[in-house]
Amino acid sequence: MELSEAKKGAYLKSSFGLGPLVFPALQRFNNIDTFLAFYCVVVLAQGLVFGLVDLSTGYFEKEFYMSSPEKLALSFSYDLTSLLAAIFVAYYGSRYNRSKWVAAAAFLVGLGSILCALPFMKYEIISQTEESEELCIDEESKTIPNCLENLIPHRSEILYFFILGQCLQGIAGMPIYILGVTFLYDHSATHSAGIYLGIGEAVQVLGYGLGFIVGSPNFKPPKNQALNRLINLSSLWQQINWWAGFVSATLLVWVTLIPLLCFPSSLPGANKIRLQKEKESSTVDKNLKYKKFGPRLKDLVDALQCLLKSPLFICHAMCKATESLAYIGAAEFLPKYLENQFLLMPSRATLLTGIILIPGGAIGNLLGGLIVSKLRMSCKGQMKFVMVTSIISLLLFVLISFVECDAVQFAGISENYEGSGKLGNLTAPCNKHCGCTSSKYASVCGRDDVEYFSSCFAGCISLKELNNEKTYYNCSCIKKGLANADSEGDPIDAIPGKCNTKCHTLPLFFAFFFSSIVFSSSASTPISLIILQTLPNNLKSLGMGVTYTALRLFGSIPGPLLFRLTASSSCIYWDISKCGSIGHCWIYSKTKMALILLGLLLLKEPKSLEIQENPLTVNPHKAKRPITDIQYLKAHYTHYVSKPGEWGYTEDAQSMIKTQE
Repeated sequence: MELSEAKKGAYLKSSFGLGPLVFPALQRFNNIDTFLAFYCVVVLAQGLVFGLVDLSTGYFEKEFYMSSPEKLALSFSYDLTSLLAAIFVAYYGSRYNRSKWVAAAAFLVGLGSILCALPFMKYEIISQTEESEELCIDEESKTIPNCLENLIPHRSEILYFFILGQCLQGIAGMPIYILGVTFLYDHSATHSAGIYLGIGEAVQVLGYGLGFIVGSPNFKPPKNQALNRLINLSSLWQQINWWAGFVSATLLVWVTLIPLLCFPSSLPGANKIRLQKEKESSTVDKNLKYKKFGPRLKDLVDALQCLLKSPLFICHAMCKATESLAYIGAAEFLPKYLENQFLLMPSRATLLTGIILIPGGAIGNLLGGLIVSKLRMSCKGQMKFVMVTSIISLLLFVLISFVECDAVQFAGISENYEGSGKLGNLTAPCNKHCGCTSSKYASVCGRDDVEYFSSCFAGCISLKELNNEKTYYNCSCIKKGLANADSEGDPIDAIPGKCNTKCHTLPLFFAFFFSSIVFSSSASTPISLIILQTLPNNLKSLGMGVTYTALRLFGSIPGPLLFRLTASSSCIYWDISKCGSIGHCWIYSKTKMALILLGLLLLKEPKSLEIQENPLTVNPHKAKRPITDIQYLKAHYTHYVSKPGEWGYTEDAQSMIKTQE
């Protein structure tokens, strides 16, 4: 049946199709549920990219020994670009078809993911050298590494690709999390909007966890011993796994491009939903309800001024920022806390962190939206819900501080080498001749139930691999304890890994922390709903843009910096490469870690722990050891600085080194 031009234009404008190309059979997909499905695919793909990028960044920081500016550029390029784009995307994007903005964002997500994959396709990033076991060998017999040969080729180009990819992700994120969210809210009833927003936020968290699942096998050495000998083949497969993960995210998100371009600017039934919301008791701020703004830049400034003068809006925007700050802090700090408080290996600590944060965050986001929707909570009810869940989360965090394990004895850090060494110094008479380096932390547990930094610092001169397990023998620093014999009858002095303190409080810690994350995350969706319900239609998108700007300024940008700096202040022993570059921290003070986790860093450490001073930040004039050994000077007084990440010889150490030379 032919339609008049006016009716034909209206039909095309609200139909599911590409411009004039409209198929009646496809109109069944022209609803908010279908949009939510494609929206979830987009946020899942970007979450996958986030997880892979975080793993890659951790690998680069470990292997590249990056400078502080490089670390900042790599870590915060996403946040800075999204900070710059948020306001403009929110204000001007809301005036056009928001689903097409989400489609454009999906294209940028895929393009940014390809840029992150290119370094793994083009350059040799994974090291092809087999890690050799450091045993106690006379220092004269050890070869001096050629530091120029060990530098990663094309290092700058690799970082440039990743930074550019992160910038594209930052631009793409704003249409997804601002315009996509307001599109979902405008096309869903008031008391079902929480379910839609909760599903979207939960899928984003699950996507991040999926990124860790896809990327974590790249850090595991091959179990097959025959394959372990083919190092070149192993490193090649790891590189393929890296870029295959990024390319998979690109293919996943680009599947949604054409469907998202087909959605109209206003779905069928949108006017009915809008009228129903207007009939409900008004929750819009009266000072903003009748404001009108045009497309000019001056109108944008006026709209921002109106929002910033609304105490209700500012309060909840800051709630969103602090909620993200807590989650970011937990993600940054929890692996280190688990390693030191419960003596876990780094791989297991990272795995448990993912098990706590990913399901906890997803369940919390989904439950928060589901509860406020099913109970049909008003704005005041949602505010009370946010307060209650936040208080419960805080109480659970406080309980966590009482869950700990007994400290393990660590040679050179918490206890000396049976009276022969000095606290704060890993070198003792029993291993002085070994020429050990602290560039690789591979702890071993001796038969004396004392942990050593490595088999070299334990003075071990031989090892065996029996049944795929390593054992160490003839360790000069291990003199006490009952030695078990191996299958060949030789007494074992040490085994790899941390000593077993028979700690049984980890399940209790896990339960408290998981519950606190669930309660903390359950406030996220109600906060977004409160912001959307208290703003007029023409300011909803801009309000979400200002919220994400506050989230970046007070949450995701200062958060990681704050927690990294505070974690550095509790460091006892730093990683120093064979070429003298400072890396990440190996060992932390347990007491300070607990205080930082609770935000109590301003409290001073107890007197009993003053002896656990970082040996790399000791003033030479206050050292307990006479300064006569030039190698000791170079190794231990290189990093006496006030700011973490900066290092160099002190003036006192320089003059002493010159005198000794």
